[in-house]
Amino acid sequence: MPESARPNNDRSQSNRSVLSVSDLNREVKHLLESSIPLLWVGGEISNFAAPSSGHWYFTLKDARAQVRCAMFRGRNRSVRFRPGNGREVLLRCRVGLYEGRGEYQLIVEHMEEAGLGALMRQLEELKARLQAEGLFDPARKKSLPFLPANIGIVTSATGAAVRDMIQILGRRYPAAAIELWPVPVQGRGAAQQIAAAIDSAGRSGRHDLLIVGRGGGSLEDLWPFNEEIVARALAACPLPTISAVGHETDTTIADLAADARAPTPSAAAEMASANAAELLQTLAALRQRLARAARLQLHHLRQQVQLTGNRLRHPREQLQNRAQRLDHLELRLQSAARGQLQAYRRNLNATRRAFSHCHPERDISVGRSRLQLAGRHLAGAMETLLQRRREQLGHTGQLLHNISPLAVLERGYALVRDEQGRVIKSSRTLRAGQPLQVRLAQGSFSARVETTD
Repeated sequence: MPESARPNNDRSQSNRSVLSVSDLNREVKHLLESSIPLLWVGGEISNFAAPSSGHWYFTLKDARAQVRCAMFRGRNRSVRFRPGNGREVLLRCRVGLYEGRGEYQLIVEHMEEAGLGALMRQLEELKARLQAEGLFDPARKKSLPFLPANIGIVTSATGAAVRDMIQILGRRYPAAAIELWPVPVQGRGAAQQIAAAIDSAGRSGRHDLLIVGRGGGSLEDLWPFNEEIVARALAACPLPTISAVGHETDTTIADLAADARAPTPSAAAEMASANAAELLQTLAALRQRLARAARLQLHHLRQQVQLTGNRLRHPREQLQNRAQRLDHLELRLQSAARGQLQAYRRNLNATRRAFSHCHPERDISVGRSRLQLAGRHLAGAMETLLQRRREQLGHTGQLLHNISPLAVLERGYALVRDEQGRVIKSSRTLRAGQPLQVRLAQGSFSARVETTD
């Protein structure tokens, strides 16, 4: 080649921007990572490798393409299953470039099994939609009855859950009637039958409380209780409801829609029932406390009545006692007079019988006259005695009236008491400024001591 035809390499290279392979791969990597956001990719694992570094390397493929993937040790510790070749997975990842070979790859942030991941996303979407409708609002939840007389159970008739619930209810609260609404709790159509049983139990009017649930299982086994139809049936049920699905770590849509959630079916039976033994102990303790309080209150009232009665003694009581004694003497006098009259009559009858054959008309006439005179004397004596007793009673009443504090007050005197109700008899017991209560014949007033002599 002629010298003039050769290119000027020095001049050409000086006008070009030449990248090294490393620079190129770095630019491509930056371009990929900045332009493609975090995304979800699904496929089948192949060529899985887990070296001693703890990182995972594998290929994700489908029927027409494949891509290399890397999941570093800090991320794969949260994966709950051991991936392997042929396993269908969902990856949350970002697109990157392995600069050493110039190959693009997926940097995996999260991995889950494909079937389980789809179910979980479906579950989360349904939960968010029902939450937005207010289906899980605590304000709409009903309180559980304290002592339900009839408890309905919607579950499988052959599972261990129903046997555990019936056993616990029978032991803790045998007074409650239990009615089983048997339904399939997994498989195709189970959700529709569970919802229908909840609706029928609510409309039956026989129950005070409804338990809906089953024993433990996988997410697929528990899935009927994550169906929308079951959640809406629980929310619309007029009965208070308890959801008891699976074990304590399992949480379903039914748990959120029911009025109360139990971690296990056995726990639901305990929530629905009161412990009969504990109730009896509490009742006995309350009965003892009530009896003790009643005795103390009665004793206190009796003391108050006695103290009040002691402070309210009145001269009227003495008058009443004297009047009662006079009545008693009058009754005794009348009884004695009747007895004496009966004695006279007996003597007369005896005399009449003794002389019935002689007919002594004169003696009879004289005796009759004496008897009449004696009767008149007796009547006069009785009248005189009664008059004398009445006069004594009147005199005694007048004496009592004269010595009564009320009669003294009517003559212009006053009864003075201190603030404790004690009668003031001497000015030496008083002090300046001391409040007093003054009783007059009619009414009373309060006074205060100015000076004492």
